[in-house]
Amino acid sequence: MAKLYFYYASMNAGKSTNLLQADFNYRERGMATMLFTAAVDDRFAAGTITSRIGLAAAATMFDAATDIAALVEERHARERVACVLVDEAQFLCARQVDQLAHIADTLGVPVLAYGLRTDFRGALFEGSARLLALADALVEIKSVCACGRKATMNLRVDDTGRAVAEGRQTEIGGNDRYVALCRRHFGEALRNG
Repeated sequence: MAKLYFYYASMNAGKSTNLLQADFNYRERGMATMLFTAAVDDRFAAGTITSRIGLAAAATMFDAATDIAALVEERHARERVACVLVDEAQFLCARQVDQLAHIADTLGVPVLAYGLRTDFRGALFEGSARLLALADALVEIKSVCACGRKATMNLRVDDTGRAVAEGRQTEIGGNDRYVALCRRHFGEALRNG
C-alpha cells in the first residue's frame, strides 16, 4: 500500500535537497516521477525546485486552483508514475492534501511532501496542518540553532536583522529574511524585537 509522507523542518534544513535526492533515486532506476512546487516561490527559477547546494529539477507549479490529483491521474494513465514529490508543501490548501492522500490510496503511488510545519509566528500553515492530520508518516528533518539545539522555528527578520512579529503569513525569502532557531531563542528574539 502506498503512503503519504510529510517531511517537515525549519528553514535551511535540506528539505529540497532530500526531495531532489529521492527523485534522483527513482529516476536512476528508470521510474517516472512527478515533481510539484508552489507557484508563489519565485526565489530561483519559476517551475524549478532548487536546493541551496546547487541541485535543481523542473517541476509543475501549483497554486490553490491546481487539481494535483487530475494531473497525476492523467500522467499515470499514459505511463506509470512511481512517486509524486511536492516541495513547499506548506502552501498546499487542505483540498490538495486530500488529493495527495487520494493519489496514495487510490492510484497506489507514494507521495512525498516536503515543507515547513509553522510560519514565522509559530502558527501552522494550512497545508502543513492537513498533512499533519492525514500523512501516514511524519518525518522531521533536523536543523540546528546557533546555540546547538534543534531548530524548530522560523524567525522572520527585517533588513536590519531585527525580528518581525506581524505581517502576511507568506513572504518568500531565504537567509536574508528567515533564521532557523530553537523554540527558546525564537521566543527571546520576538520578545526583544
